[in-house]
Amino acid sequence: MAKISEAAANQTISLDAIEVVEKGDTREFSRFGKLGKVCTCKIKDDSGEMDLTLWNDEVDTVAEGDKLKLSDGWCKEWNGRMQASTGKNGKLEKL
Repeated sequence: MAKISEAAANQTISLDAIEVVEKGDTREFSRFGKLGKVCTCKIKDDSGEMDLTLWNDEVDTVAEGDKLKLSDGWCKEWNGRMQASTGKNGKLEKL
């Protein structure tokens, strides 16, 4: 497992024991005729912090203060900040 400080854009990432320190507002969207929702959280570990994007069902299962494990997620840079998500093949679970 990597640390947040080791995150690099356009690579897969796995993070263990990350804490959700702030959960932003949920936004709804429509794409290809399907409704969805998205939310951006701030997460941290002992090496730093970054953003975590939650999609659809993930939005309702994660709360501030939760400890999470992200396996095989995707990392990118957005507006000058590193941002992780489950991407296509990742898995997010509560610890």
